[in-house]
Amino acid sequence: MKHPKGNKGCSSVKVTWPTAHMKCLYMKVCSTGNKQEELEATVLLESYNLFALTETWWDESYDWSMAINSYRLFRRDRLGKRGGGVALYIKKSIQCEYLSLKNSHEQVESLWVRIRDRGNKGTLVMGVYYRLPDQGEPTDEAFFFQLQEALRS
Repeated sequence: MKHPKGNKGCSSVKVTWPTAHMKCLYMKVCSTGNKQEELEATVLLESYNLFALTETWWDESYDWSMAINSYRLFRRDRLGKRGGGVALYIKKSIQCEYLSLKNSHEQVESLWVRIRDRGNKGTLVMGVYYRLPDQGEPTDEAFFFQLQEALRS
């Protein structure tokens, strides 16, 4: 795949499914409580393969209400405090698994999944991460180590 504005130092790479045909959405939702129907309608209408949410503000009281037909839900709620949280919905037709990282830290709000190519020729690692505006350098470093581990997996 070539850079849209010329080569820009990137090499040409043949891209196979899933990256060549993956339709994705990212949303910072600041609580989905009153937006669940709108979110579900948007996702189903546009037929996204996956969508990532940050600032879900979920806890165990949302367990029953966040499911969307034909999507697998991965989520990481912020524990003990209001706000935060990340979620990733992936179509059930896509083979994927939660990626458990050794460098997973409580201070880093992220989650990672491995998506398998239809022909089992490769994998794609997908993550969603929320960074607090006043987050300090130690948390940034923890995320950097987590990202390195995810890229090696």
